[in-house]
Amino acid sequence: MPPAETVRVAEATQSQDKKTLTSKQRFIAALTRQKADRLPVTTHHVMPYFLKKYMNGISNDEFFDLLGLDPIRWLSVFKPDKAAGEYFDPNHVPGYLEAQRVVSDNWRIEHEPVSDPRYETVRYKFITPRKTLTTILQSNDYTTWVSERLVKEKSDIDIIAEYATKPKCDVDEVNRQAAAYGERGMLRGFINSFDVYGQPGCWQDASVLFGIEDLIMATFEDPEWVHSFLKIMLDRKRTYIQSLEGARYDVLELGGGDASSTVISPEILDEFVAPYDAPLIDLAHSVGQRIVYHTCGGMMPFLERLADMKPDAMETFTPSSMGGDTMLAEAKERIGDKVCMIGGFDQFHYFKDCTPEETRKAVRKCFDEAGQGGGYILCPSDHFFDADVGLLKAFTDEARKCVY
Repeated sequence: MPPAETVRVAEATQSQDKKTLTSKQRFIAALTRQKADRLPVTTHHVMPYFLKKYMNGISNDEFFDLLGLDPIRWLSVFKPDKAAGEYFDPNHVPGYLEAQRVVSDNWRIEHEPVSDPRYETVRYKFITPRKTLTTILQSNDYTTWVSERLVKEKSDIDIIAEYATKPKCDVDEVNRQAAAYGERGMLRGFINSFDVYGQPGCWQDASVLFGIEDLIMATFEDPEWVHSFLKIMLDRKRTYIQSLEGARYDVLELGGGDASSTVISPEILDEFVAPYDAPLIDLAHSVGQRIVYHTCGGMMPFLERLADMKPDAMETFTPSSMGGDTMLAEAKERIGDKVCMIGGFDQFHYFKDCTPEETRKAVRKCFDEAGQGGGYILCPSDHFFDADVGLLKAFTDEARKCVY
């Protein structure tokens, strides 16, 4: 195969008989490790802060259209099990990327503001017949984080196991939105997470509820308790995935950054992450769904381990210039025949404080290193909050010139 530089030409000079794919077709080609007409190019979650500050508050769809990116619509919709006494939380107004919460009389969620001079602070109460569990979230203009963990005593996981609801997918609503979205782009969902600030992977969900430092220590001090905790997370997620049959998602997200080599050892991955997330991938495949495994942070020591869980795609391939460790060409050589690769672009240095040509060169470098043979989606390595719109346009324009 010739090098990328010899096959890259401007879209305007493509041969007339070469079919131009829709964005959806382009994504599916990459997810199935095939060549598309050109390199798919998109972004990770478009943060509300960025849209408000730099884009006059336009919508996600308008953002993708304005820049000429291949669009993604993120969607998560639950359906209560009325026979099990579940119903939608009447007090919940879903926030960014949230589904409407599912509660029951034995698992009620209340929230109240907490006075804090620096941050917006909210206490959530999970009210059950045996005990009320509490957690506190704090927010600034950029993001939200947990400042008080829900699981404070090891017996608290028994409360979750006994009383927490088990949301299912509203397949009809997913398919309604999929039909409306059509060929426009990729419909992307999440494996269900804990009710407040949860995460898709079993280990990642547990780390948010208990704290990653404490969870790591518990793997040494009380590994059986950690396994019990993870089995509870696994059980909730299994229920959700089993309900996905027939849902017209293009891909669903699993995993999380607390399972990266930046945070944990290969031994913890082998004992406490893969045995819980890999079965979910298998189950998702059995009901006709694709999985992208999200690992923001270090990945290189884990590449084969993660690929062996058999996700359809892996992300985010964070470069060392952003605190990760990815060498994109090496990653492509090691796992490019097993998974679609998503990410690898340094948005910290090439969406701000550089020239458009430097951004274009960074795009070309990603294509040269990971684009060969298809199976690659160019995307920033996770979120960005501040960016020069002109550099975003250079990013998109150059990527659209990367043709197969």
